[in-house]
Amino acid sequence: MMATVINIKDADEALAGLYDRLAAGEEIVLARATGPRLKVVAQPAPPERSGKRVPGSMRGQFTVPDSFFDPLPEEELRAWEGG
Repeated sequence: MMATVINIKDADEALAGLYDRLAAGEEIVLARATGPRLKVVAQPAPPERSGKRVPGSMRGQFTVPDSFFDPLPEEELRAWEGG
């Protein structure tokens, strides 16, 4: 499908219409005078749920090993802390 290029000012004025077009599967490219800047696509719909969630319904289907609670190795800890 070909992408549509729309000026950012026009997009601001026509957001409701763009929403409908995106929901129909169209891709929209937002542009300024200097050229294309953003490509907007629709977010896929979440999967349908088969019913209510029941707390504890996954009990016994997996285990968390004791090592899960061990401190991180220094190298990984530095990576998480941005060091």
